[in-house]
Amino acid sequence: MIKALLFDKDGTLFDFAATWEAWANAFLTRISNGDGERAALLGQQIGFDYGTQRFSPDSIVIAGTPGEVVDALAPHVAEMAKTDLLDLLNHEAENAPQAEAVPLVALLEAFKARGLVLGVATNDAEAPARAHLGGAGVTGYFDFIAGFDSGHGAKPTPGQLLAFAKAVGVDPSEVAMIGDSLHDMAAGRAAGMACVAVLTGLATRQDLEGAADVVLPDIGHLPPWLDGQRHDPQG
Repeated sequence: MIKALLFDKDGTLFDFAATWEAWANAFLTRISNGDGERAALLGQQIGFDYGTQRFSPDSIVIAGTPGEVVDALAPHVAEMAKTDLLDLLNHEAENAPQAEAVPLVALLEAFKARGLVLGVATNDAEAPARAHLGGAGVTGYFDFIAGFDSGHGAKPTPGQLLAFAKAVGVDPSEVAMIGDSLHDMAAGRAAGMACVAVLTGLATRQDLEGAADVVLPDIGHLPPWLDGQRHDPQG
């Protein structure tokens, strides 16, 4: 029986491409001082085609942490210290436009009406994550919010997930981890949680179905799936 839902953020609560393609364009333009050729070369280091404004399916941005993105870029941005590059990355991330995968308020209210406990575990930094949730007006629906820098590690390790279960007082087996990447599914499996994949990131059904218990088009399809899990949070 599922008593709690733990969501990845980008590609799950928010549509990945609509958010992060705009971020990548702004961030690369800024660190290259408007030099399109250099921006294109830097984009290659993180799996982003600056010309077409599209990520490759194996881009480090999809499931990696901001720190990993900085590590990929730093050798090519020698004029900036890593700490300054990370600060700039997080600043641009906080201001990235957010496109909700589905209307979030109504869905999260429905989950709360079922008695479910909700959390967010993202490989983004915590501050941008809170900014994005706040911008959508949904921060208050979540009982737990963790980024890669919150002290629990980053996916695909299960630290964030186990910290959520402990914080809200449920067994990991009573939690569904919902995400759009193989990192999310690996973390959920390692934590002993149900693994629900959604297709609002860049991974395909074929990419995810071998790692997930179920693959859904988006989080709006969670309610009927939950009904099939004999959901009873009070039981």
